[in-house]
Formats: sequence, C-alpha cells, structure tokens
Amino acid sequence: MTDRKLYAGAAIKRLRRSAGMTQVALSAALDISPSYLNLIERNQRPLSARLMLLLADRFDFDPRKLVAAEPGGGVNGLSRRFADPLFQDLTVDRTELEEWLVAAPNAVEAFVRLFDQRDSGSPINTFKVADPIQMVRREIEKWRNHFADLDAIAESLADELRLGAGDLYGAIAERLRVKHQLTIRILPETVMPDKLRRLDLHARQLQLSEMLDSASRTFQAALLLGQIEAQSEIDGLVAGGKFEDRAAERLYRRHLTNYFAAGIMMPYARFLRACEQTGYRIQVLQRRFGAGFEQVAHRLTTLQRVGARGLPFFMLRIDRSGQISKRYAGASNAPLVESINRCPLWNIHRAFERPAEVQTQLLALEDGSRWFTLSRAVQGIGSGAGGYTPEFVIGLGVAGDMAASLFHANGIDLSPEKATPIGLGCPACTRVQCSQRSAPPVSRALKFDDRERGLAPYSFAGD
Repeated sequence: MTDRKLYAGAAIKRLRRSAGMTQVALSAALDISPSYLNLIERNQRPLSARLMLLLADRFDFDPRKLVAAEPGGGVNGLSRRFADPLFQDLTVDRTELEEWLVAAPNAVEAFVRLFDQRDSGSPINTFKVADPIQMVRREIEKWRNHFADLDAIAESLADELRLGAGDLYGAIAERLRVKHQLTIRILPETVMPDKLRRLDLHARQLQLSEMLDSASRTFQAALLLGQIEAQSEIDGLVAGGKFEDRAAERLYRRHLTNYFAAGIMMPYARFLRACEQTGYRIQVLQRRFGAGFEQVAHRLTTLQRVGARGLPFFMLRIDRSGQISKRYAGASNAPLVESINRCPLWNIHRAFERPAEVQTQLLALEDGSRWFTLSRAVQGIGSGAGGYTPEFVIGLGVAGDMAASLFHANGIDLSPEKATPIGLGCPACTRVQCSQRSAPPVSRALKFDDRERGLAPYSFAGD
C-alpha cells in the first residue's frame, strides 16, 4: 500500500452488503461510530491502516483489493484515458482526478465505461462492438487471476498422479487411457502441418504435433484432462461470468482450462514453496516442474491463495512491433499492464537482441511507484506467415519494494535513486527533456521558441 490516502467507500459498501450487515453492525465490529462509517462509505473520510487490517481480518480478504476496486483503476487508469487526443486541449492533473474519484466515484465509473466503449478511430458518437478479449480480461482481473477452487482440484489431482508415476506426462497419459479410454499419439509435422493438437473422438485419440516440446506436450495432455475432470467447476465459473458474447464465453473457458492445466503441472503449494526457496529463480522452476518460461511466468501471476500468497507479479507478452498479445495484472495493480503504449527506455524491448538472457531493470513511474521487471525472449511453435518462427518477449514485474528477495535482483541496487525514470508511453508521459521522446504529451499544450532548442524535440507547458 502507498502512503497516499485511500478512499474506498464503494468497495466497503459492497463488502458490507455482501455480508448482509447494516452500517450499525459493521461499525460495531470495527469499533467506530455508524456516522463515521457512513462518511467512509460516502468517500468523505479515508481508511486508516487500523481499519484496513480489521476489515481484512473480518472478511478474510487482501486489503490491496481496495485499491483495485477504485473506479477505472484509480488515478493511474484515469490518467491513461485522459492521455487520449480527444482531451489534448484540457489540462487535467492528478489532484483534479483524485478529487473527482472522491467526490463522484459512480460518475467516474460511468465515464470509464463510456470511454472504454468508444472507438478512438471513429467519431465520438459512434461505438464499437464490445471486445470479447477485453470482456474476458475484466472477468479474469475481477478474480485477480486466482481461481481457488480450480487450484484445489488441480492440486489434489496432481498429487494423485504423482503417486502413480514419477513422470507427469506418462501419468496423465495413463489416466486418460484407463479412466477415459483416450490415447495420446504424436504425429509428424507433415501430417499436422497447421495444427498443434487435435482431439479425434472417433479414434479416441489426442493427437499432438511432434513440433511440441516436452513441456508443451505435458500441458496439452493436462488440458484435455482438465476439460474432462474439471468440467463442472469450469462450467460454474463460466456461468458466473454472465457473458452475453459467445466468443467471450469461449475465450474465458479456454483461459480457465489452461489455468487448470498449469495447476496440474505446477501444483499451488509445491510451486509456491519452490518459489520461496529459490527466490523465484525462473530457470530452476522450469526444470523442477518441467515447464517453459512462459508457463512459469503465467503461473507467477496467480499466487494469491488466502493465507499462502506469493509475490504479486504482473505479466506482459509483446512482439517485435510492440503489440501486446497477453497481459495479466494479477494482484499487482501495475499501471504498466493497462497502458496502451510503453516507454522505449524500458528494456523489455531489448530482450529480442539477447534471447537467452533474462533482462532486469528497476523502473520509476511518474506516479512515484517503482517496479522491478524481468524480460526474456521466447519462441513460439511452428511457422507463421512467410515461414518465420514467431518470437515474443515475456515481461514480468513486481513492486520495487518487494523485489529484494528475488534471485534475479541479487547484486542490484534497489534504492529509488537507481531506478530508471520512464512514462506510460510518450502521449501519456509528461517527463521533461527526454531525448527519446517521439510525441508530445497530449495533456500539455506545446510551446515554441525559435531562438533555442532543448534536448527533447518538443517543449510543452510545465516544461
């Protein structure tokens, strides 16, 4: 938690109502007056550290959820939206956004919903069809990418499989054969030139491409097992998402099934224990659990079991053009995940140059937060357009003040003055005299002086 005042009236009210409590009952449990609780719920008083601890104890939840519950992602989320060119003639600073959040949280939420629907390439009065990927992301982040029931079932199943054989892939294959009358067959790339996996129910076979490495074969086998043996739990979570869009529903189901497969390969308690013993050393985690770098990175964003939480990592996956194909905030509340653009001073972009190395960096954002990041290039499977093997960079990050225990932070000075100052992409960044700047901040008016030129290509109000 940061030192700034936290106003979370809407979140407190939801907690109270979900517990079926009146303001009088909750105020008694917190040892405060009903009138003071009323002020808190109306965002006229901030939460103290004592009240946050009492609430966490009473409702058994992570107090960081209060920050995540701020409309639109709080000040950082609003700042990102106000960086849109639509608002370039306005100067809306953080103080104004903070006051708006406190005074009218429902109005902020309404603005966020409206803005997020707007197609920035269309006239302001036109709207795009809801993006199924964004719909699924919202549902995943609502759960902070931690699905406790799926983890519990996967963990139990993993223990049962481990008793049968030391080789997880072999144990899954045997269970599929004996319990579900399904066999696994590895087929040549020439037979499956454009497929990595195919379930042939007529032949009762899971057919896998020979192009899959051992970690991917295990994952695909575990995925099929999850589709069968965790179907009811996954059905319940999908139904709870209440998706009206069929594509979003299918994407969410895919995410949950993938989550379950990862839970079999990297059972929660054993994986968290290994993380803490090794300092989250990714290479060791890969070897110990027979997983790939990207699979481990995914798993690191899910460690939020009540009473057994890991570090709150976020994860991004980008391609060479900088496009994001995966993003998980987990419990991190990291602005870097939500940002549309990225700063070229973040070394995530340089990881393509040294694909075998993990690049580390301590970053400082304009909001004062610091983030320790790990980036490494990975290759996809098969060949894309033009016959090229797909390449991506996986970016992982955790709050700077939590990074001291990481193996990858050994020997790195994590003090604030050693952090690289970056922004959330040039249009949203107001840092002055940055020679790497490619565009002016849309929230500032440009200034011109024909008699001199600074290091940066643009000068703007506040410079």
